[in-house]
Amino acid sequence: MNKNIHIVIISFIVFIILNIIENYIHYNIGRNRNVEGIKLSNPSLKDWIKIIVTMIIFGILQGSLTAYFL
Repeated sequence: MNKNIHIVIISFIVFIILNIIENYIHYNIGRNRNVEGIKLSNPSLKDWIKIIVTMIIFGILQGSLTAYFL
């Protein structure tokens, strides 16, 4: 594989890992905004699908733009 494909793949993987953590935190902040203290809950399957599809779209865009501007 050429250099740009490696950059896209690595960038995509890093983006997905970091954003799963970030999106989980944001989900819980929005869901539990009126709760005192820290309360974590798992998103429903439907919410996980929405989160993952959105992350994949933006991960591909981020990886592609990274490769394009290098």
